[in-house]
Amino acid sequence: MILYLDFLIALVLAEQLVLKSKDASFVKDYGEAIDKIKSILKYTVKDKTNLLTDRTQYRLVLSQERNSDNLSDLQYALTNFNLVSIEYTNKENLVTKRIIEPFAILNSENWYLVAWCRLRNEFRFFRPDRIQKMEILEEKFEPHKMTLQEYFDKYQ
Repeated sequence: MILYLDFLIALVLAEQLVLKSKDASFVKDYGEAIDKIKSILKYTVKDKTNLLTDRTQYRLVLSQERNSDNLSDLQYALTNFNLVSIEYTNKENLVTKRIIEPFAILNSENWYLVAWCRLRNEFRFFRPDRIQKMEILEEKFEPHKMTLQEYFDKYQ
C-alpha cells in the first residue's frame, strides 16, 4: 500500500502542476490519462487519490488563464525530431515565419520552447502563447547531441 501512496502523491502533485499550466493541450492530455489511471484503481485507492487531489495545491503560476494550446504538439515534434513551421509574434508585435527544431520545453510563470531557429541560425526561446500558426512538418532534423544542462552551460 505504501507504493500506491507514493504513486498517488506523485500523480496528485503532477496533476496540480498540469492544472496550473497555461496550456490547454497539457490539461486535456493529462486529464484523459489520469481518468484512465483512476478507472483501474481499486475503490479505496481511488478514494485516497481523490482526497489527495482535493487537499493538495500547487501555486507557482499566478494567472489561471490558458494562453496556449500547442505544447502537446511541440512535445511530439521534439521527441520525433520533426521540423516545425511557425508564425511567431515577438514582444514588439512583429510577426515572422520560422522553421524551428524543438529542443526543450521549460516553465517559469510561462511556458518556453527552446529551439534551433533556422532563420536566426541559433538557439532561441519562444513562448508558445506567441505562436500564431504552427505546422509540424514531415521533414526530420538531426537531434542535437547535448543535454539541457549542457545547453545552459554553453548558452546561458
